[in-house]
Amino acid sequence: MEIKDSVALVTGGNRGIGEAFVRAFLAAGARHVYVGTRDVTNAQHLVEEGAGRVTAIALDVSRQETIDEAAKTCTDVTILVNNAGQFQMQTLMRAPDMSSARAEMEVNYFGPLAMTRAFAPILAKSPQSAIANVLSAGGIVAIPGMGGYSPSKFAARAMSTCLRAELAPQNTSVTALIVGSVDTRMAAHVEGSKETPAYIADVGLKAIKRGADEVDTDYMAIEVRAGISRDPKAYELQMRRSLSGERVTTGR
Repeated sequence: MEIKDSVALVTGGNRGIGEAFVRAFLAAGARHVYVGTRDVTNAQHLVEEGAGRVTAIALDVSRQETIDEAAKTCTDVTILVNNAGQFQMQTLMRAPDMSSARAEMEVNYFGPLAMTRAFAPILAKSPQSAIANVLSAGGIVAIPGMGGYSPSKFAARAMSTCLRAELAPQNTSVTALIVGSVDTRMAAHVEGSKETPAYIADVGLKAIKRGADEVDTDYMAIEVRAGISRDPKAYELQMRRSLSGERVTTGR
């Protein structure tokens, strides 16, 4: 999949990893980048920097009507990056009700699924196209202190595998990016060294280009996968510490 002259849509593209993806696409020669954001004013800095190659679109992946409108507007997309995420900072049992878990599942699982369903016919128009789902190390190991976030990312990872099979006949690759420790607002609870959003975006573009199925994007993601392989029960017990208020660490 060539990045040069591609047309990308990045959900949650106005800050953090999403913003880094927008800039990475521009640097790699993408013809145009759509920035999906709930409030287009939050992406105006990218529109100005893009000098005609960036368009901000109103998009809330938890609202089907905005997804449908985006599909009507962005009819030339060849790469879709499902980056928008939700972390409510509630555990499953301590939360006052189910609303936090439902919100996380709505944005982290149903959102990417709805975006894929809406844009698959558009992607099919290109000889080659790609979808990248920005997931989490919390999608390969359950972190009890993160409540519904981990279950939603587990679901999104399984979804990626299913969609990869369904979209293969139209030459649309589906890449799951397993993200561990990144210096963003969502990862403020993680201690230790953190990669920059720009680093994750660079790894992501390389994965898209080669059509990789799943990629661990940083040191923490790699360490999590290794820890599960070495001793899954010990790693599960280690993750329980997050319930007592102990902070999650990258291990370095």
